[in-house]
Amino acid sequence: MTEDLARLDAVAQAKLVADGEVLPIELVDAAIERIEKVNPTLNAVVTPLFEKARAAARSPELPKGPFSGVPFLLKDLICGSAGDPILNGSRLMKAMKMVQPFDTNLAARYRAAGLVFLGKTSTPEFGLTATSEALVYGPTRNPWDTTRSPGGSSGGSAAAVASGMVPAAHANDGGGSIRIPASACGIVGLKTSRGRISLGPLAGEGWNGLAGEHVVSRTVRDSAALLDATEGYMPGDPYAAPPPARPFAEEAKRAPGRLRIGYMDRSPKWTRTPLHADCVAAVRDVARLLESLGHTVEVRQPGAVDDPQLEKTLFTIIASQTLGLLAVYEAMLGRPIRSDEVELWTWTIAEAGRKVPMLEFLAAVESRNGLSRSFGEFYSAGFDLFLTPTLGQPPQPLGALTPTADNPMGAWDKLLDFIPFTPMQNITGEPAISLPLHWSASGLPIGVQLVAPWGREDVLLRIAGQLEAARPWRDRRPPVSA
Repeated sequence: MTEDLARLDAVAQAKLVADGEVLPIELVDAAIERIEKVNPTLNAVVTPLFEKARAAARSPELPKGPFSGVPFLLKDLICGSAGDPILNGSRLMKAMKMVQPFDTNLAARYRAAGLVFLGKTSTPEFGLTATSEALVYGPTRNPWDTTRSPGGSSGGSAAAVASGMVPAAHANDGGGSIRIPASACGIVGLKTSRGRISLGPLAGEGWNGLAGEHVVSRTVRDSAALLDATEGYMPGDPYAAPPPARPFAEEAKRAPGRLRIGYMDRSPKWTRTPLHADCVAAVRDVARLLESLGHTVEVRQPGAVDDPQLEKTLFTIIASQTLGLLAVYEAMLGRPIRSDEVELWTWTIAEAGRKVPMLEFLAAVESRNGLSRSFGEFYSAGFDLFLTPTLGQPPQPLGALTPTADNPMGAWDKLLDFIPFTPMQNITGEPAISLPLHWSASGLPIGVQLVAPWGREDVLLRIAGQLEAARPWRDRRPPVSA
């Protein structure tokens, strides 16, 4: 049964439970069996919660939500579940024996939907880079090629979903951390609009609005249905995305109509390395596919794409917020944090944040707003969507993005050349989705990204559903699979 269930998405597994064909405990036991089979190779699930999951699956109090009994994994960052460890990828957090005292709003909504938490997945320390090689866990491996990274920072969740451990898993995205591993692992990754999913009660916004929450999944309909279960305002939120006109699960099945789509097949001018040939081939291939489906597609991009202020804004906000995060933990410890208690990259970013004057930080926040306006002008000029490669390069070898002691900031240049597109929508707050529509000659997944105006996940899900039907990917399985 476990192999058969591994091929079903979350919507299909939920239907089996609703129809009385399987019990929740059967779904959970089968998923645990798959994790125990594959995880020793991939190291994606870093905190198993198997016995708690079995107890929840057997409980008569398991919520009868849209995903009742479906096994699920939480990324070990931000979204905390009551009574469970939360390490944020950090040895310091492990030494502090950090345990989440209550469900965050998102975790509570997952529970109310009936999802059963089987464990926590790996992330780099504090989600600060695009690979999942935290020292506290050890490296997570890509199921398509175990010498390569699954990406980050939601790399553990993506590796778990791509390999069939679970049909979908929690993820979050502050610079591409949903879309990067979705591309690297050949699955679906939707970054939602700023304010679509609440970060409460612990935060009003993350990284000054750059960071957001959702999932990685194998199908578009899972991403849509899970968004229906979790989106919406929580009292106290500083802002919220507009409510959808109809359920997102319905939007994923609707025809998108004829759309005007601009696309980009080169690197932004502020990057240092040209796009890899596989990434160029992927975006051009999908542009042709979209034309064959009746859409108008042309080489055109928002003017702000080439603005070097994008990189400066991103770095200033992330560095300042990293310094602030360490200050929170210093207050909890009652002493300064030592450099050897966090990873080199975390310390490097925090020290850079220490050098940012207050007025420069405030200018970066205002720059974020100005860049968002520029992207908005692209859509007001008549474009419905913007198409890019998700990444600038194929999945990276393990260790490729690791900073060196002699030049730790050199890792920033490597990082930005790997992810030249994804941070843009963290700055603008727009929704963006990575879809697994292309594979390299060597068999590596190469994702493409579609971007819509703020609040228009409906348009993204319609076009994603159309592309999934035109070029299905669900039968593609990586060499390391459950």
